[in-house]
Order: sequence, then structure tokens, then C-alpha cells
Amino acid sequence: MANKTPTKAEEVLDLDYTKKEDIWLTSQNTLRRLIGIFGLMLPFLLWIFVFIVSGRTEELPSISHYYYTRANGVFIIIISTLAIFLIIYKGKELLDFYLSSAAGLFALCLLLFPTSNLYEACGDLCAPDKRAFATTWIAAHKTREIFHYLSAAIFLGCLAAMSLFVFTKSDKSKAQRTEKKNWRNRIYIFCGIVMFLAMLVVFPGVLWIDEDFYDSHNLTFWMETVAVEFFGASWLVKGKVVLKD
Repeated sequence: MANKTPTKAEEVLDLDYTKKEDIWLTSQNTLRRLIGIFGLMLPFLLWIFVFIVSGRTEELPSISHYYYTRANGVFIIIISTLAIFLIIYKGKELLDFYLSSAAGLFALCLLLFPTSNLYEACGDLCAPDKRAFATTWIAAHKTREIFHYLSAAIFLGCLAAMSLFVFTKSDKSKAQRTEKKNWRNRIYIFCGIVMFLAMLVVFPGVLWIDEDFYDSHNLTFWMETVAVEFFGASWLVKGKVVLKD
């Protein structure tokens, strides 16, 4: 049987049907693309799912607080899948493996050690008689909450470091690199910087932004969304969805 030209879907998803005994996830670019797609989709799917089941249009205080809602299945599935993909990702050097594995392990910790109770975060809006979108309650535990924040910082920090210091590396000198590689590096650096800036607002944010303004505008949710969107974009570029040589 003659080889047929791959369809666009096969090219984008890196599906190779010429190797009959192969499996899809043997390609690193496939992993990179899937990681990027899941990162981009996460905040939107959480918001959409809560809107569908309860009609709530306002975002929650943070992405992690969706763990306590009817969207917890979406949150758990996507974070778990991201974690597994990051752990099995090898990269080109040992540093790639260490950083991605650390990101994956601490992504799992986000699920094992949930953030503060949703009722504590949004008060009367999440009271039992108004909780059309909230389904889970866990007793407050300061150590668990601190470890959750630490896990989130390491998870996002490792991904930002990969964008800044790993994805930008090349076995060619600057003079030998293609223009598309130079553009990819600019995108990686921009994504990594934006991720670190978003983290600076999320974690010590209440120290230098008015607390009422911070809480009323749910800046934690929006800065986490910015971080995961740019993380997703960086991995899609690395997966050669765009600017491919």
C-alpha cells in the first residue's frame, strides 16, 4: 500500500501511522503540544463548567479553589494529566528531565494538599444555602495550605525556568541559528518573564497591593491564569506548532 500524504490533523498531533507497532506518546513534540494545550485550556474549562452547572459567571478567588466545586473533576483530570506528562517528559538534557519531573511531582501535590476552604475564601457567597457551585468542604489546616502554596510556586517556577533557560538553548552558535529559532527564543523569554511576574503578584501580592483591591478583583485567579496561559503558549511553541524550521 502506497504511503499517503499525512493529513493536517496527523501533522499537528504528530500521528505516525507508518510505524504499526508504535504508540502515540513516543514523540516528545506530542507531549509538548499536549502539555501546552492542557495548560491553555485549564482556566477556561473550569470557568465554563461551573457556569454550565450553576450559572455562576464570576471567577473564584483562585484556580485551585475550583477543587471545591462541581468542576473538581475537570481540575483533577487536567492537573493529573499534566503531572504525568511532565514526569515522563525527557527533554534533550538531564536538566530538562529534572525540572519537568519536579513540576509534575509538585503538580500532584496541588491535588493531595488542597488550598484553603472555599467557604473561607469567599464568605457568604459560598455559604451552604448558596452553594450551587460548591460541593466539597475540608477542615482548615494551615500546614496543608502552606504546602499547597509552596507546591504551586515550585510547579510554576520550574515551568518558567524551563521556558527561560532550557527551551532557549541550542547546539548552534547565535550566528548559525535560524531566524525562526531566534523568534522562538524571544517568545520563550517573554513567556518566562511574564510567568515570574505573575507569580510575584500571586504570592507576596497582598504585601504591596491594597488587600481589598486584591481580593475584590480576584487577582490570584487572574495572575494564575496569566501564568498558565503563557506556560501553555511556551510549550506549544516548543512543540513546533508554530515557527517550525
